Amino acid sequence: MWFGEDQSLSALEVAVSSARCDHVEIAASSRMSEHTRFAGDRIHQAQSIIECQIMVRAVVGTGSARVAVNSFAHLNRAVVEATALARGRDGVAGAVVPYDVARDPLNDDTSGLWFDSTLDWDVAQRSRLAGLVMSRANRAGGVVNGNLMNATTELAVATSEGVRAHGSATEAGFTMTVRFGEASSYIGDLSRDASTLLLQSRAFDAIANTSRVREVIPVPDGVHDVVFGPLAAGELIGFVPDFGFTAPMFRSGIGLAAQHRGERIAPEFISISDDANSIVGLPFPFDFEGSRKRTVRLIDDGRVGDVVSDLANADITDGSTGHGSIGREQSPEPACANIVMSAGTSSEDELIAGVERGLYIQRLWYNRLVDAESGTVVGTSRDACFLIEDGKRTQALAGGRFNESVLDALARADGLSAQRYSQPIPNLWNSCITAPAMRVRGFRFGTRTRNEEDE
Repeated sequence: MWFGEDQSLSALEVAVSSARCDHVEIAASSRMSEHTRFAGDRIHQAQSIIECQIMVRAVVGTGSARVAVNSFAHLNRAVVEATALARGRDGVAGAVVPYDVARDPLNDDTSGLWFDSTLDWDVAQRSRLAGLVMSRANRAGGVVNGNLMNATTELAVATSEGVRAHGSATEAGFTMTVRFGEASSYIGDLSRDASTLLLQSRAFDAIANTSRVREVIPVPDGVHDVVFGPLAAGELIGFVPDFGFTAPMFRSGIGLAAQHRGERIAPEFISISDDANSIVGLPFPFDFEGSRKRTVRLIDDGRVGDVVSDLANADITDGSTGHGSIGREQSPEPACANIVMSAGTSSEDELIAGVERGLYIQRLWYNRLVDAESGTVVGTSRDACFLIEDGKRTQALAGGRFNESVLDALARADGLSAQRYSQPIPNLWNSCITAPAMRVRGFRFGTRTRNEEDE
C-alpha cells in the first residue's frame, strides 16, 4: 500500500483538523517488500509483503492514549477512540509526553534515500542471481539457500502543532547460507542502493571457501585473539545502546553516559554513532514524532558520548534527537535506528595476518544481554568459523558458546576493516547496524573457570 506525499499528508491533515482534544499526532508508515526465497536448486517462494500502520496519539489534559489502525479508512475512528481513551485518563494518568517543545527544523533533502537501482532489482534480476548461485553451489557439491529482497518504505507525520513531514526510501538486501556437509558460511548485507550489494562475488567466494572444508572441530575452550567478521562485529555493537545511551537511562543515572561521560573506554579509532546522515545502512531524516534525526555519537573516538532522546526526554538533550520509536510489543521509547561503527583501513585478511594463533568468527547468533552495567552478552558462534594459525585461516570450527563483555572487547580491539556490512535490527522499523570486521585481543569462548568467575 503506497500512499504518496500528497495523499498521506492530506488524509492526516483532515484527521488532525477534526480532532477534539488538546493535542493529536498521527504517524502513518508503510512498507512494500518483494522477496525471492530459494533453497537447493529452486526458487520456492516468491513473496510480496505489504505492511501499513497508522498510529494516533491524543492528549486531553493529563491523559493520553494511542490507537493503531492499518488503513486510512479507519483513521477518523482511531482519532475519536484515542481522544475518548485520553479523556477517560485525564486527571489520573500523571504527566503526559510533552508536545510543544522545540524541534529541530526538518529539511526536504531526501538524497541518499531513493535509488532507481533498487527499483530495477526486480524479480527477474533476483531470480537470475539466485539461479547462478544455486548452480555454482550444486556443481561444487554443496547447497545454498537464501532470500533476496527489495522494498519501498514511507513515513508521514502530522500534529496539531503544525508539524508536517513525509519521507520515502528504497531498501535492498540479501541473506544467504552455503552448506557443504557440516561446514557452512553465511553472508548478508542491506542498503538503500542495490548496486552496492556485492552479492554474486561474495556468494561465489563463500561457495569456494566452504567447499574446501572437510571437517569441523569444536571451538577450543579459552581466551583467544579473535577476528570478528563484519556481521559478527555488528551483532556485538548492536548491544551498545543498552549500556546507557538512551535519555531515560541517563535521567535515571544508569549506564555509561550518566556515570562515565567523556571517559575513554576504547581505542580512539573506535566510534559508534546513530547516524541518519550516513551513506551506509538505512538512514532516514525524521522519527515517528516528526522530529529531525540528529547524528548522535554514542562512543566518540573511544570515549563515552551522548544519548538518544524523544519528545518525552527532550530536556535531557536540548530538544529531541529524533529517535522516538515504538517497537513491536514495546512501550514508546527512544531507540537507535541506524547504528554505524567507524571503518578502519585494513582488509579482513590483513587483520587475520596479525594473529599468530586465534579464531576467525564470521557470525554470532542467539545473542542475549546478561548484564548492561558490565556489557556482558551471551551467545554462540556459527558459520565459517576457523582457527587462525600463523596468520592464516586453517581448521574449520563448529559453533561455540561465549559469555563476554562487549565493552571489554571494544577496549581490547586493535584493528578494523575498511569493508562494512549491514544487518537489520529485529522488531524495529526501518533500522539496521553497520560494522566492519574487528580484531580483539583476548575474547573467551567456552566455560569460565571458578577462579575467573571470582575475579
